[in-house]
Amino acid sequence: MSLAADIRMREVVQEFPQPTELDIEQEIRKQLADLKVKSGASIAIGVGSRGITNYAQIVQVVFARFLEGGAKPFLIPAMGSHGGATEAGQRQLVEDHGLAELPIRAAMDSSVIGRSPSGYDLWCSREVQQADHIFVINRVKPHTDFIGELGSGCLKMLTIGISKREGAVTFHQHAVRDGYEKVLREIGAAQLENLPILGGVAIVEDQHHQTARLELLRPANWIEREEQLFQQARDLMPRIPFEDIDLLIVDRIGKNISGTGMDTNVIGREIHSYSTLAAREQTLPPYIKRIYIRGLTEETHGNAVGIGLADFIHQSIVPQIDHAATRMNALTALSLHSAKIPIACASDEEAIELALTSVGVTRAEDARVVQIRDTLNLRELQASEAMVSSEADLSSPRHCP
Repeated sequence: MSLAADIRMREVVQEFPQPTELDIEQEIRKQLADLKVKSGASIAIGVGSRGITNYAQIVQVVFARFLEGGAKPFLIPAMGSHGGATEAGQRQLVEDHGLAELPIRAAMDSSVIGRSPSGYDLWCSREVQQADHIFVINRVKPHTDFIGELGSGCLKMLTIGISKREGAVTFHQHAVRDGYEKVLREIGAAQLENLPILGGVAIVEDQHHQTARLELLRPANWIEREEQLFQQARDLMPRIPFEDIDLLIVDRIGKNISGTGMDTNVIGREIHSYSTLAAREQTLPPYIKRIYIRGLTEETHGNAVGIGLADFIHQSIVPQIDHAATRMNALTALSLHSAKIPIACASDEEAIELALTSVGVTRAEDARVVQIRDTLNLRELQASEAMVSSEADLSSPRHCP
C-alpha cells in the first residue's frame, strides 16, 4: 500500500457566525437614494472579473437605478489586463457574470489624463473618458500582493481597473519600486480629483463568502471609508484552522477565486517568492511546506496565474492553460513567479506521495495534510488524522483525497 493511500482524512467544519440577512436590492436603493444624476447623462459602470457573490444582482440594481433616473448607463470591464488584455476576453468575463443583456463597452484603448504629485502617469480607458460620470462596483478585501491598511477594492478599480493594460503595467512598475500601498493611495487620490467620479458600491463578504455589507462610496471621503471597510473585511476573512501543514491540496484555482488564483492571505505564500524548505521560512502563517493543485475553474478561461505558487499540479491542468492570457497577467502584475508551471503528476496518489516524501514524511500516520475546495470556501475542509484529535466531533474518516 502506498503512503498516499494509507492517509486517512476527516471532515472538518468551521463554526462561523451565521450569514448576515441582507436584502440586496433594498439596501442598494437605500444607499443610492440621494445620488443625483442629470437626465441623459452617460455613466460608465466599472465591473471586475472576480467571482463575487450576488455580483450580477448588485450590478443590475445599480444599472436599473440609474436608468430609472433618466441616465444612460453602460458597463465597462474595469479589470486591467485580465481576459488576455483583449476586448473579446474582457467582454466575455463581464458576460460570464450573467450580465450579457446589459450594454458593454470593452475597448482596450486608454491614454494618460494627467499626473500625480510624484509624477505617476494617470491612465484611463478612452471609453470611460467619454462618459459624463464614472461609477465602480467591487469587493473590498486584503490584497494578494501586499499587506497594508488598504487592499483590493473600489480604489484599486479606479487606479488599475479602468486604466486597462497600459495603466496596470505602469502602476505595477511604480509599485515594485515605491511600494504598493503608497502608489495605490496616490494614484487613487489623483483619479478621484481628476475624473468625474460619481461614486462606487463597496462590497464586504463574510466567512461564508456571502454579502455582509454594501456601502456607497463618495469621492469626498472615499479613501477613509474604504480603509474602514477594509478592516471589517480583514476581520471577516476565513482562514485555514491549522498552522503547520505538510501538504495543502487545493481542488481548484482561478481568477474568479482570487487575483492570484488562490489567495496568498490564505496559503501564506507571497506572490513574488516563497521558500520550499521544510523549516519555517515563510513570513506569513499558515506554514505550508507543499501545495498540490488539482484543477482550474471553468470561469478562469485558462488563465492559470498563481499556479507557480504551488509545488505540484495534476497533469490534466497543463493542456487547459491559456499561456498567452497567463503570461499577459503575470507580466502586467510583474509577478513572473506566479506563471511558472510546477511538477506535473499523472494522479493524485503520485502527487501526494512525491509532495510528502519531499518534506521527509515517510509514515501515513504522521502526514499533516489539509484539502480545500478553493481559498474562498473554507467552512468545510478535509484534514488528516495527524492534524485533528481522535476525540474531536468529526465525521468518519475517508481516504485522501
